[in-house]
Amino acid sequence: MTIPIAARVAAPVAATPGASHVVRGACPHDCPDTCALRITVEDGRVTRVAGDPDHPPTHGALCTKVSRYPERTYSPERVLTPLKRVGRKGEGRFEPVGWDEALDAIATQLQAIAARDAQAILPYSYAGTMGLVQGDGMAARFFHKIGASLLDRTICASAGGDALAATYGGKLGMHVEHFAESRLILIWGSNPITSSVHFWTFAQQAKRRGAKLVCIDPRRTDTADKCHQHIALLPGTDGALALGLMNELIAQDSLDHDYLARHVDGWPALRERALAWPAERAAAVCGISVEEIRGLARDYGATQPAAIRLNYGMQRVRGGGSAVRLIAMLPCLVGAWRHRAGGLLLSASGWFKPVLNSAWLQRPDLLAGHQPRTINMSTIGDDLLREASPAFGPKIEALVVYNSNPVAVAPESAKVAAGFAREDLFTVVLEHFLTDTADHADYVLPATTQLEHWDAHMAYGHSYALLNQPAVAPVGQARSNAEIFRALAARMGFDEACFSDSDEAMAHGAFDPAQADPGELATRGWAKLNIAEAPFADGGFHTPNGKAQADPPGLGVADHVPNYESLQSSPGLAARYPLAMISPPARNFLNSSFVNVASLRASEGEPLLEVHPQDAAARGIADGAVVRVFNDRGSYRCKAQVTDRARAGVVVGLGVWWRKFGLAGTNVNELTHQRLTDLGRAPTFYDCLVEVQAA
Repeated sequence: MTIPIAARVAAPVAATPGASHVVRGACPHDCPDTCALRITVEDGRVTRVAGDPDHPPTHGALCTKVSRYPERTYSPERVLTPLKRVGRKGEGRFEPVGWDEALDAIATQLQAIAARDAQAILPYSYAGTMGLVQGDGMAARFFHKIGASLLDRTICASAGGDALAATYGGKLGMHVEHFAESRLILIWGSNPITSSVHFWTFAQQAKRRGAKLVCIDPRRTDTADKCHQHIALLPGTDGALALGLMNELIAQDSLDHDYLARHVDGWPALRERALAWPAERAAAVCGISVEEIRGLARDYGATQPAAIRLNYGMQRVRGGGSAVRLIAMLPCLVGAWRHRAGGLLLSASGWFKPVLNSAWLQRPDLLAGHQPRTINMSTIGDDLLREASPAFGPKIEALVVYNSNPVAVAPESAKVAAGFAREDLFTVVLEHFLTDTADHADYVLPATTQLEHWDAHMAYGHSYALLNQPAVAPVGQARSNAEIFRALAARMGFDEACFSDSDEAMAHGAFDPAQADPGELATRGWAKLNIAEAPFADGGFHTPNGKAQADPPGLGVADHVPNYESLQSSPGLAARYPLAMISPPARNFLNSSFVNVASLRASEGEPLLEVHPQDAAARGIADGAVVRVFNDRGSYRCKAQVTDRARAGVVVGLGVWWRKFGLAGTNVNELTHQRLTDLGRAPTFYDCLVEVQAA
């Protein structure tokens, strides 16, 4: 492909004394909204970050977290020089070193390990930035050239993503703006007031026009408070609810028979499965009333256009993939896809597949025919503690972490911390702050923030490509991720021309110019993809035959899959640990990002466990008391908040706090396990039984 800008290292942005201007940018964080930003710079310093009023999904608004981005960039706690460990791993004791010394030492270590077996090197990253350049652009080129182990990036969304791909042929959904025209919106497994504020504004528009909003969530969230109805099902029972709704839609003859006949494969087999799930059976499994299922089915079958905003929380259980497959069939049953304000949105990232220059960005050809092993990021706790074996391959000797904080966010974190504490593990972390993971590093390299580098962004909650331009020069000695990997490539003797591509060139070359107008990206900062208003009104799913798949080859018809840890599947375990625990993000955090921003942490208060009054009374737990939450994997101390936001039998451990901010140096992931979902090899964070006692 032709790159529209010469491959060169872009010069830093220079400050002009007394000047004030606005720079176009994009929010880099793991949120479906992927907001377009307008960044105000005065005297070479960012003074304000605001939403772009012209970008339809952003419409001028930002969440509290990102509106405080200058506080993050100019934090006195920010790492601004390379650091070398001088204490024990985990102590967070470092001394400053120069870039040359750090890069030389890192390259020497990686070269020595690669000479023995390059698969002993593992990159570990996720969505600390969702950028195509600072995420896995230059980094992928670097690790492909080495021949390092590949990382299966499963920790958030792969169960739901694989389920959508099996059903629709890709991670595809309706346009978020069209929810404003829906007459019924099911907000399923989502708390958009916390996690997708722009979708919530469209839902509020629909509500003001008379639409009914239904929240389906084990927890009475802030979103549930503002919906007309809240259905508080038990964790991991979403598939059973979907089957119960199908059963009722069949009984009420609320089906769009024409749509099913012309645009769905496998409906007869799914119909037979649904007939085995009368409302009484589904209600018993879900822990809700029969009338809640029948009433919701009546509303969904009789109201058009009806839309489902599905989110990823509900797929973080053993049967998460099956549940998403079943829910994704509901719009097909009632013909909701005929309307532009009907259908479903979990992820829209699949619309970008033909738009991205992925092979050019990541250069898998640099593997030169090698097929390294793949390590699942969700089992990193076990994998760091494994010895070499024919089945596993070499022991992991080096770990390069960027855009992630696995010691805080990965499941069964006691094992993760033990793995990172290995003295024979060489660890490099690219970071803004000394996170729990950075505390275990041999070298910490200061990375730029979104305000200081070029990047390009797709989205998974809308269909606009975005370009991020650097607003200011890097603070201190910070360098972009891409620049760091470029420098390491040079020290390791990699002479392919692709390692000279600048951040700016990669950002401009990320999208096919025929699909995302480069002029629009450069001037407005965003460009809309060309997608039909009602993409599946006449079928046209991205499956081989263009039909939604209810019974796909190799998978068969989905069914409810009970949790690994539940009264139904493990009664002995449930007798010892009778409370189901989920761990959704706290309102002021985004996974583990922003936990160290003082104003946001002050707003959040302290690590909390929400406990229903009935469960608290049975255990003698008072509101505000310190409690011990425990199971066979570990224990976690935090404050109890006695509240009916948690349903009886379910506790809510709000996350993801850094371990160092916990009462006993741990967080809620001390209790989660590393078993994987039925589809997508994803973690099962919300499939977790615990007991709670006053500490």
